[in-house]
Amino acid sequence: MGDIKLMKGNEALAEAMIRAGCDAYFGYPITPQSEVLEYLSIHATKRTGMVVLQAESELGAINMIYGAAGAGKRVMTTSSSPGISLMMEGISYIAGAELPCLVANINRGGPGLGTIQPSQGDYFQAVKGGGHGDYKMVVFAPARVQEMVDFVRIGFEVAEKYRNPVMILADGAMGQMMEKVELFPQMERSKEIKPWATTGRKGLRKQNIITSLFIQSEEMEQVNLRMQAKYREIERTEVRVQTMNLDDAEYVITGYGLCARICMKTMDLAREKGYKLGLIRPITLYPFPYSTYKEIAPKVKGIFDVEMNAGQMVEDVRLGVEGKTEVKFYGRMGGMIPNPEEIFEQFEKQFIYGGK
Repeated sequence: MGDIKLMKGNEALAEAMIRAGCDAYFGYPITPQSEVLEYLSIHATKRTGMVVLQAESELGAINMIYGAAGAGKRVMTTSSSPGISLMMEGISYIAGAELPCLVANINRGGPGLGTIQPSQGDYFQAVKGGGHGDYKMVVFAPARVQEMVDFVRIGFEVAEKYRNPVMILADGAMGQMMEKVELFPQMERSKEIKPWATTGRKGLRKQNIITSLFIQSEEMEQVNLRMQAKYREIERTEVRVQTMNLDDAEYVITGYGLCARICMKTMDLAREKGYKLGLIRPITLYPFPYSTYKEIAPKVKGIFDVEMNAGQMVEDVRLGVEGKTEVKFYGRMGGMIPNPEEIFEQFEKQFIYGGK
């Protein structure tokens, strides 16, 4: 068993970075994730020799990540919504160069500068690309502070396995809330020279060229085909999903991250009232658990999707059910967090009372 501590989400994320043997962090402060950089600046370098640098901007930070990942180092950055938008070009470069790294988005309300309050408005940005080109990031959606810790370790493993950027998509509330966490033991920073790394050592091995620029269309197509094959493999092997009370469910409630956690309480309220409500919680937003929705759809009267946005994951839910059951949506925006009682009221209104 590892250390058990009471920690804020952002600080737990930073502590997990240190313990996962991260070589370097490059970032820029932005609310509501500034505690990550603050925590690392105090603890990281003196404990493991990890490089911690506040870049001049999010643009600088993501390109430093690109360079360090190209050198074969285990690297991570964090930001919040508009900061992630600035990083998107660099993330596309990293994906195109097939380099591993970890990016955490502590999502806040938008569009524009928006608000510093929690939101889930960045689902499309994270899951559907965000930057240019036909690339994908593996996307984890934590629902508790413990998962902020766990997904750092797992995220690095997945990123390095597939040589692909991985995102942890949380929200402002998850970054700020305090909960008990169990921390995994300290891992040593790896001294292994990665096969893709540019080491700068003459005579070590054949030359490595890292680029996402392929001028000839035929070559660019082959690169894309190889990447698409990798994504199909990720879709076969890396889907993670949590389900509850589906065996007797007549309806299903679904959400991700903080909303999924709130929906669990809504499910309990509904069952107390005599409604057989089950729950599906996607843990990976890409790859998305389409098959879970496809399997349950013919068995239930409807699926109720709840998000802190105008309706984003609901599009993937509808793709998953393939028209075999009704899908309805309830969302709050601008940093507003729904509570279990209002979600239950909306469930009754939309499914039981026909929207009246």
